[in-house]
Amino acid sequence: MPLNDVPWIRPVTIRLQCGLERTFTGVYDALDFLENEWPLRHGERHERAVKTCRGALNGIIPGIVAREAFVAACLEVGMPAVLVPWKRKPAPHPPRPARHAAI
Repeated sequence: MPLNDVPWIRPVTIRLQCGLERTFTGVYDALDFLENEWPLRHGERHERAVKTCRGALNGIIPGIVAREAFVAACLEVGMPAVLVPWKRKPAPHPPRPARHAAI
């Protein structure tokens, strides 16, 4: 992960046009995909996503806005987001009180 990356709290999993799924964990991954592997470069949402991701990496735009712009661009070209169950870390149980033997 690059030093200037803006990680997302919840990753985005996209179903690519070939049927495979790919997960993006932050703005840098999404921007790299938008600029280097995008199947269609003329969409309005694609351009907006590129600008938004660059703004997020520069600290001007919140990462969540870049995430939503990326998802919208993917939908524009027929690559829907795949719903992945939210994995939360299990909450630690509070310690049990010590049991004392009855005398």
